[in-house]
Amino acid sequence: MADVVSVRRDTYFDSVALMLVSRDAAAIEGVDQASAVAATPLNLELLQGQSFSLPEDLGSNDLVIAIRAETEAAAQAALAAVEGSLAEQRRSAPGGHDNVPARSLRSAARRHPDLSLAFISVPGRFAAYEVAQALQAGLHVFCFSDGVPLQDEVALKRRAAELDLLFMGPDCGTAIIDGVGLGFANAVQRGPVGVVGASGTGIQELTCLLDAAGVGISHAIGVGGRDLNREVGGLMTMAALKRLAEDVETKVIAIVSKPPDTVVAAGILKAAAASGKPVVMALPGLTGPLPQAADVHLTATLEAGAQVAAELAGGRAWREAEPQVPTTPGLIRGLFSGGTLCTEAMTVVAQAGQEVRSNIPLRPEWRLGDSRTSEGHCFIDFGDDELTQGRAHPMIDPSLRNDRFQHDASDPAVGVMVLDVVLGYGAHPDPAADLAPLIRRALRERPGGLTVCVSLCAAAPDNQGVEGQRAQLREAGAVVGRSAAGAARAALRAAGLA
Repeated sequence: MADVVSVRRDTYFDSVALMLVSRDAAAIEGVDQASAVAATPLNLELLQGQSFSLPEDLGSNDLVIAIRAETEAAAQAALAAVEGSLAEQRRSAPGGHDNVPARSLRSAARRHPDLSLAFISVPGRFAAYEVAQALQAGLHVFCFSDGVPLQDEVALKRRAAELDLLFMGPDCGTAIIDGVGLGFANAVQRGPVGVVGASGTGIQELTCLLDAAGVGISHAIGVGGRDLNREVGGLMTMAALKRLAEDVETKVIAIVSKPPDTVVAAGILKAAAASGKPVVMALPGLTGPLPQAADVHLTATLEAGAQVAAELAGGRAWREAEPQVPTTPGLIRGLFSGGTLCTEAMTVVAQAGQEVRSNIPLRPEWRLGDSRTSEGHCFIDFGDDELTQGRAHPMIDPSLRNDRFQHDASDPAVGVMVLDVVLGYGAHPDPAADLAPLIRRALRERPGGLTVCVSLCAAAPDNQGVEGQRAQLREAGAVVGRSAAGAARAALRAAGLA
């Protein structure tokens, strides 16, 4: 084997662009591995774990290209391919004076005074400045960036509230505004349910389950995963709830969140009760009781929340049949790209009396010491900030999760693997094509000793083709359902714990 490592100092490329050029280089004949990544601590640790020899003075602003190939010639060819692709991206700016991109959000707003929303996706350390500029220009903001300091989020949300603007974020994965999906969203139908989501994949699963019940969405307003923390206080959830309460097209409101602060959730519930519309609050991982209120329906899972919202909106009653599963006693390992889907699945397993270790635990004492090492029943959110530094989100680049799947599925103590596959705008174009061969191999190597349960979050019109994705996963041997809660119930039955 021949290894080649090249470093570009103070060089930034978007993580998705780096993933694509890495994938193309890895497809060159004779190339075993190709990685073009930002030199973040996580990426350097992964490369060192793969036995690449790296310089000691790398900084997070540097770019590392690491190639492993059968021959030196193949390694150099892959390196040249990566460098050529990156150089082409630098050259591919639009031509002509009229097409010169604006150099700031404020200049773009001046050039196009009809704009009302800014979409921001920059490294987290720069995001607060850009959000402030957009708000000052009178724009609502959708901020995909993670890694934004909490104090900046609080200050910016207070400023947005003063200006009567929405600050959707930071780390906002999904929104649907007037039928237009932002970030990761699914091609769901228009309809009477308005959604407020402190969770991107929470919005996705809820809207997809509603779509399957024949119920559409008026708007889905993402607010960032920390909005219902004690420090943020639900500032944007309150603002979004008010807008949906005033929206004539919205007849039912659904609120979804990562595990919220109980005091903040109680304040949201009070505002929901005063909204004048029926409200469903789906709060997986809620740690404390909330008071009852007229016309506010509390559920512990997204699945149950979707069922209640569908009934309130006049949709068809539905409940997915529980699939038949083999019995393969052992530990349950969950590997998720969606944090709230991970929490929903953990909630179901914990309700069955099981302790679940995680990097986003339901209880502080269940926190993993190292997210890269599984212990007992263990569920990992691969979309957590810790595991996405300098990397594309796992819904775009599932390679880190795929590696972990192969490792954990080969452990004889493990009886069940649980995964989510999330389709939609911006997501991997064919996730089942990557995952199905790994599932097939794992089941072949452990006949009768392993079950794989998959939650497929998708709407029928999604570009990836939901039926084709489901067929690939089932043909590989996976048990496939529509919700993370359903996948967790199937896992409990397979493990002999239900």
